[in-house]
Amino acid sequence: MELFRGLDLTLHRGQVRTVLGPSGSGKTTLLHLLAGLLALQEGEVRWEGVSIRGQGEERLARRRLGTVGLVFQHAYLQPELTALENVLVPGYLAGRVDRAWGMALLARVGLEERAHLRPKALSGGERQRVALARALYNRPRLLLADEPTGSLDRRNAERVMELMLSLSRELDTALVVATHDEHLVAGLPELRLG
Repeated sequence: MELFRGLDLTLHRGQVRTVLGPSGSGKTTLLHLLAGLLALQEGEVRWEGVSIRGQGEERLARRRLGTVGLVFQHAYLQPELTALENVLVPGYLAGRVDRAWGMALLARVGLEERAHLRPKALSGGERQRVALARALYNRPRLLLADEPTGSLDRRNAERVMELMLSLSRELDTALVVATHDEHLVAGLPELRLG
């Protein structure tokens, strides 16, 4: 079965694309392919002009850490870590921890005062904003967001979307948002699946 026949997508820093489609149309699969989490059977994914095909998993994971930020529908925060410690996780993995940058990101998403709290003490919208700060910690050139507002109420969904757009502009990061919520991304460049 072919999901993406003839799909050609090029993104430059600071550009935004939305991937729209109903459940089961391939939105998550596409984002996982772009992130190098799934291997292509045909075609090619390039990061900064370099194909990711054939790179070993360890090398691909290291490149992904410095190239791609990921935000999922659920925040997937480490329950034993504080909000700040969760934001710093990519820094620990990359070997360059900058607490001031982590706090600056938390401040930017409106959670500086809640940096010391563990995820269970945060609301769903707050957890998703921590996940966004974590995804941006290593200043990725590409931010992939897979239904990042799917489990949030409308107010929090709009807030998280506005933050993603604003921060991607500020950090000159390309942004791809997969969603079925057309209202949330109205007016943004889109790619339709299904």
